[in-house]
Amino acid sequence: MLWPMIAVALGFLGLAVLGVLAVRVFVEVRRLARQVAQTSERIQRAAGDLERAATPLAARGGRVKG
Repeated sequence: MLWPMIAVALGFLGLAVLGVLAVRVFVEVRRLARQVAQTSERIQRAAGDLERAATPLAARGGRVKG
């Protein structure tokens, strides 16, 4: 009777460890998703800034004769 009880206890501990690891993975995935969203917004802002800065240069570029 001792071995089945040990097997059940080890099985429960294994499931508990997997549960804890699953929660940690979930938290890290949410953190990563938040960082990806922030980085995407920063890239979009930088692209907009670059486009606004390039518009006058492109307009002047047609008038420059080399």
